[in-house]
Amino acid sequence: MKELLRTTDPTVIAFATALLDGEGIRAFDLDVHMSVLDGSMGILPRRLMVRDEDHAAASRVIRDNGIEPE
Repeated sequence: MKELLRTTDPTVIAFATALLDGEGIRAFDLDVHMSVLDGSMGILPRRLMVRDEDHAAASRVIRDNGIEPE
């Protein structure tokens, strides 16, 4: 698996996941429950992962829709 996106904004993760689902690319959201450690302040970034063979296509999809990896 490769990291596609890292952000503290949960709406970006949701939007990117929806875009990838529409293209038939499965994404896996990591660090979802890390808010327990930061007191639900949202300071720890979440990562969106995709399979190695889907990374190039997934990168194109999110960039074409205005999402820039942080």
